[in-house]
This record gives sequence, C-alpha cells and structure tokens, in this order.
Amino acid sequence: MTRIQPSASPTPSRAWRAIAALTLSLVLAPVAMADEPTANSNTPAAASAPAAPAAAPAADTQAPAGDASVKPADAPAAVDPSVEALVEDTSLGMAHDLSPWGMYKNADIVVKIVMIGLAIASIITWTIWIAKGFELMGAKRRLRGEIAQLKKSATLKEASEVSNKEGTLAYTLVHDALEEMRLSANAREKEGIKERVSFRLERLVHASGRTMSNGTGVLATIGSTAPFVGLFGTVWGIMNSFIGIAKTQTTNLAVVAPGIAEALLATALGLVAAIPAVVIYNVFARSIAGYKAQVSDASAQVLLLVSRDLDHQGSERAAPHMVKVG
Repeated sequence: MTRIQPSASPTPSRAWRAIAALTLSLVLAPVAMADEPTANSNTPAAASAPAAPAAAPAADTQAPAGDASVKPADAPAAVDPSVEALVEDTSLGMAHDLSPWGMYKNADIVVKIVMIGLAIASIITWTIWIAKGFELMGAKRRLRGEIAQLKKSATLKEASEVSNKEGTLAYTLVHDALEEMRLSANAREKEGIKERVSFRLERLVHASGRTMSNGTGVLATIGSTAPFVGLFGTVWGIMNSFIGIAKTQTTNLAVVAPGIAEALLATALGLVAAIPAVVIYNVFARSIAGYKAQVSDASAQVLLLVSRDLDHQGSERAAPHMVKVG
C-alpha cells in the first residue's frame, strides 16, 4: 500500500494571501483617515444644539458611514440663545430714530422740558431782533430829519414851530427847554439858566437811551444762561443712560448710544439759543450807542438855540433908550 505525501503548495498560497491583505490594508488606510474628520466635525454641531431631539444622534450612529444620502447640511442649524441676545442688543441702537425730532420724542421728560425752554428762548431772541431792529432803524431815520430841522432854525421859537409833532424827540427837547426858560424868566444870571437847561436835556438823552434799550436785557440773559441750561439737560440725560447700563448689566455702547445722543441734543440747542443772542445783543449795544449819540447832537443843537436866545435878550436889555428932546 502506497502512502500519498502531502503537497507543499498550500504554504506559498497562504503567504501570497497575507501579502495581498497587507497591501490592501495599506491602500485603504488613508481613505479611512480622510473620512474620519468629516464625521468628527459633525459631532460638536450636534452637541451644541440643545433643542435637537434625543433620537437624532441615535439615528446618525445607526446610519452607515458610506451612505451618501444622509447630508448633515440638510438638518436645521440650531442657534445659541446667547448669540441671539447679543444680536438683539446690538440692534437696539439702530431701532431708535436718531433724527432730531425722533431724539426729542424718545428723550426723558426733564430733557424735553429743557429743549422746549431753549426753543422758546431762541424764538424770543429772533423776535426781539426783528422788532428792535425795525424800531432802531425808524428812530434813527426820524432823528436825522429832526436834527436837520433844528439846524435850520435861528431861534428856539422857530424850532418849536417846526417841531410841533407830539411824541417826537425834537418836540420833547425843544418844549422842555422852553419850559425851563419860562420858569427862569426873572433870573439875572444867564449861565444858571444854561446849566439848568443842559441838565434837563441830559436827563432826556439818558431816558431815551434807556427806552431804546428795553428788551435787550433779555438777550443778555439768554446768552449767558442758555449754555448752562443745555448742559443741565445733557447731564440729566447721560445720568439716565448710565442708570440704563446698570440695569441691563451690559457694556455694549449701542444700548446707551441713543440716550447719550438725546442728551447731547440739549447742549446743541443751548448753543443754538445762546450764540445768536450774544451776537444780536452786541449789535444792538453798538446801534443804541449810535442812537444816543444822535440824541446828544439834537440836545446840543437845542442848547445852542437857548444860548443864542439868551444872548439876544441880554443885548436888547443893554441897548440905551433914545429920548427925543425939543
């Protein structure tokens, strides 16, 4: 009986199979490592979504890794509530109407009162400018004509006949001088009469200046106090803005920017009311000074007529009386 010897061929075939398996594993290893970050990147997104249902992660784990029908991008993206709150806080500043009228409507009641007061002060300033400007122009024009008439007169009586319109400055000056001369008719010293007439005319000059200055004191008050009133409104508005920061517990500037802008609007209105008031007051001060100079010229012309009349009266008294003999 012959024994059959086992063949040695299976040993080389097993070796080739092992080599082929090792080569295949080396080829497939980079592909598997490239697919691993994609799968890992989806894990934080799923973990950061607190509102996602609990069954979703289980379904993802059961799905095969190579299934192309499952797309992570198709799932609704969950947003962190803190991010939503940050976006809302950032958009608070843009929700306000930052026009001047919008800032006035959204301002605090104290700031509104300050703004209304400054607006009224500005209206008063421009009203005084228009009214007093026309008054000064008319008074200067009339006074120039009256001075020309006084210069044409030779005596105080002629001046009284020319300046016969009551209420005018020339009428007041001439008739006041005539009144003093009537009261001093029995006085012997002409210098005393001139001094008393000059005193009367000087009082009239100062009185006319005070009359023309009526209303300009309001401009000085507005010009000196309006910036501080506006600053008070600004301080009050900024104080409320800092209170808002403390209540909201946020350092985002967009939350308090509208309140600060409303507060600064009060300072702007204060400057708008104060600057024209100061400029108009200075213009009126120079113009009234010029008007008083014209009034002084008119009073000097009246005093000149008084002195001339007194000299004529003295010459008439000193003339000798002619007596006819025969």
